[in-house]
Amino acid sequence: MSIRTDARRAATTVAAAVVLGALLVGCSEEASQGYEARRAAASEAAGAAADPQAEVQAEASTSAGTGEAAFNRPEAVRDAFADLQATLNEDCAPGSSDCAYFLGRVHDELLRLDKSMKADAQGPGHFKEPIAWIATLRRTLKDDTSTDNLEKHRSELIGTRDRINTWMQGHPEDYR
Repeated sequence: MSIRTDARRAATTVAAAVVLGALLVGCSEEASQGYEARRAAASEAAGAAADPQAEVQAEASTSAGTGEAAFNRPEAVRDAFADLQATLNEDCAPGSSDCAYFLGRVHDELLRLDKSMKADAQGPGHFKEPIAWIATLRRTLKDDTSTDNLEKHRSELIGTRDRINTWMQGHPEDYR
């Protein structure tokens, strides 16, 4: 009896370890691909209609029936703005290796904020100016989010971020 009990315990322990290992591998792959997946999704979203209202309607119609994954749902404006604000004290020297990350991050944070503003309960009309500034930036970038293009339009990218920061500071009810 003791050998059978030990064998069952060992089998149960091995099965649990295999399941946990598989879950950990899945989680680590998902986490490492998260930034690139978000960046690719943001690039696709950048190609959407320049009309903010049309884009909101398109997103609503596609996500309503597809059961959009939780990580792809828009976050609260407050959270997206906090992530954008985290880039305020950062900078990079043009052409440096960290510039690709920094400019890509600012771009991604602007797109996340845009998505959250469009999905906010107050409606995209409440965030008319920031949404328009981001749409102008998208047209300027022409769907090219390569490091060279982001560096070429660095002043527009950083300027849009700073302009939105100033606008949001005047609307504290939207992020507190």
